[in-house]
Amino acid sequence: MAYLQDDKPEGGPYNWPSADEATVIGKEHERLDGLKKATGAAKYTYDINLKNQLVARALGCPHAHCKVVSIDSAATLKVSGVVHVEVLEHAQPGSEINWQGELLVIVAAETEGAAAEGVDALNVEYELLDVFTAAEDLEAATKAGRTSKGGGKVETINEPGDDDDEDEFIEKEIARLFAESKHVIEGFYGVDAITHCCLEPHGSTVEWEGDKLNVYLSTQNVSGTDEGFANSLGISADSVDVTCDYIGGGFGSKFAPDYWGVAAARISKATGRPVKLMLSRDQELKIAGNRPSGYVNIKLGADENGVVQVWDSQQWGSSGISGGGVSHTVVPYVLVPKNFRRKSTSIKTNMVRSRAWRAPNHPQACAMTQPALDDLAAAMGMDSYDVFMANLVNASNGKAEVYAEEMKVGAKLIDWKKNWHAHGKGKAKGSVVEGLGMALHTWGGVANTSNCLLKIYPDGGVESFCGTQELGTGTLTVCAMVLAETLGLQVSDVKVNIGSSTFPVSGASGGSTTVGAVSESHRRASQDALRELLVLAAKELGVDALALEAKAGRIQSKDDANKGLSWKQACKLIGLKPLEVTRGHRRGDPSPLSSSGVGGVQMAHVAVDTETGVVKMKKFVAVQDQGLVINPRTCASQIYGAVTMGIAASLYEQRITDPKSGAFLNAELEDYQLARIGDVGEIIVELYEPESERARGVIGNGEPPAISPVAAISNAIANALGVRVPVAPYTPKRVLEALNAAGRA
Repeated sequence: MAYLQDDKPEGGPYNWPSADEATVIGKEHERLDGLKKATGAAKYTYDINLKNQLVARALGCPHAHCKVVSIDSAATLKVSGVVHVEVLEHAQPGSEINWQGELLVIVAAETEGAAAEGVDALNVEYELLDVFTAAEDLEAATKAGRTSKGGGKVETINEPGDDDDEDEFIEKEIARLFAESKHVIEGFYGVDAITHCCLEPHGSTVEWEGDKLNVYLSTQNVSGTDEGFANSLGISADSVDVTCDYIGGGFGSKFAPDYWGVAAARISKATGRPVKLMLSRDQELKIAGNRPSGYVNIKLGADENGVVQVWDSQQWGSSGISGGGVSHTVVPYVLVPKNFRRKSTSIKTNMVRSRAWRAPNHPQACAMTQPALDDLAAAMGMDSYDVFMANLVNASNGKAEVYAEEMKVGAKLIDWKKNWHAHGKGKAKGSVVEGLGMALHTWGGVANTSNCLLKIYPDGGVESFCGTQELGTGTLTVCAMVLAETLGLQVSDVKVNIGSSTFPVSGASGGSTTVGAVSESHRRASQDALRELLVLAAKELGVDALALEAKAGRIQSKDDANKGLSWKQACKLIGLKPLEVTRGHRRGDPSPLSSSGVGGVQMAHVAVDTETGVVKMKKFVAVQDQGLVINPRTCASQIYGAVTMGIAASLYEQRITDPKSGAFLNAELEDYQLARIGDVGEIIVELYEPESERARGVIGNGEPPAISPVAAISNAIANALGVRVPVAPYTPKRVLEALNAAGRA
């Protein structure tokens, strides 16, 4: 639908049609790229093969901490088919390597086999150095001198006076608050580091055409990586074209060209030939991204209703060699009492630095803190649902009412009243006990910067160009749906072009910022283009442009559908050249089309075998708000995927390192456990979209549903067993250890 302010071709207003008026948005639509992906016609970066192309393989450092003494490539250069050997700058003799897998030397050859043989022929001498990888062991890290303060914050009812010692005052104030609490509990909770497992490894195929670099890159940042290549190579960004039509997963790990991508470009320049360099699977797991670990000791005090009044926590963890870990600023998570103290310790380990991972910090913070509320409920003999509901008064994001309604929806879908029981008091079926758990989460999801060039052709064709990317989330389909809705057409009537840095700039796909961004740019461009077209049609029909609308493939009178022009008739009025409009949105600018801030509630139903320690998922319910839903099918698909990812992190995924050598022991997919299709149970997704949420406009939904699963499953296991398994993943070994520690083996 078109809504005109005046007959000027620019200037808004920008808006969405009401739910009753919408003909395309809000309706389920299949993915436009689905058939190509399902049939294998879609070409991913790995599928790009250029004429006279070289294939490159890299040597990864076998040690977690060492110095490179020497590198001898003489034997490699004698391998048949080897064309080029490049020792990376950070691997020159004398360099210190701080994690296993760091690429040292790249070999380019005529075939993949020759490149692999060339890598094997390299002769490298190392000097081994001390190794530390035990991020979970705060005492050992302290003794090894691997710790640093990670920050902290104190908030109390009263401020210390001028003459008070601040630390002493805080201690007394915290002690007073706990003394006044009706219920006090303490607990330890944690999450181990896990590793990105993108189906398509990181990498690129690069080719020079004179001084022009063409890059086929597996990336979440089409518009931004041209500059990354350019800066590293000392050339203009205008000299780099990046293309990514399809990507086999990124999840936060593929924003940059990476040093191996830049190295491929250098090798291509040196050899005068295209080069393909993709990481091997073990390299992918070792260096291409991981999620930081986090552990916490918590003491909290609550009133007689279970509302937390005071929180005191000490946390630690690691993001790798740089230290870091889970940010203390998200602990406690979402339900933040008025009085809290939180301290954080950062631990440096000989592991590669972490990368963004679907909702950075939030899944760990949720899993580290919300089980404490569940333990509070158990100590009080209360239903966990009631304790969570009572603590919504502490919701730090202003969404208490949304959470309350979502909890009611979730409880009905999982039949909470029927299936819940006091912790450890469920009826066993042989050695199997069942339990329910819940958790809630929050996320921003603000629309990123995005620009769209829209062309309407004299023959009625409609085509958009936008430098965004399709991560498999339905971005391409969303763009087409917005165009079709605005112009009164069918999705099949428009063509959307994305995936090239030559198109108008659009932001990286991270932070759940893409759907809002592309909805903004495509809606703005199509509304402004339509205004120009309506002015032309109004002159032809002899009516006021304000009296016209675009609907059902026509430009027609709002009062009389018979008075108007077909879409193609109207487009003929454009002339010989297409009508072109470029419009965009800048991140952070207020807009009626998009907003930020969402919340969700998730509930898990598990069965635990107390003899084997195996946890099985029975049912998982995810209730999620995300403002206005453009395509319910792809929106729900995002949630299904996020929940599956969360189940894998809860029960299976774990980066296992040897404590002596620092070696990543399970850095192959045959060893690195992921959830299979039979492991996830029944997943129920509910899109929470009352008018109050729809009216806020489009908000991103990639990250939020990936946050709560670990905490919800942890709480469900505790409800089943009556015993807390403190650290994720909740493997059979850890379940049995927790039972044994509680004298329940």
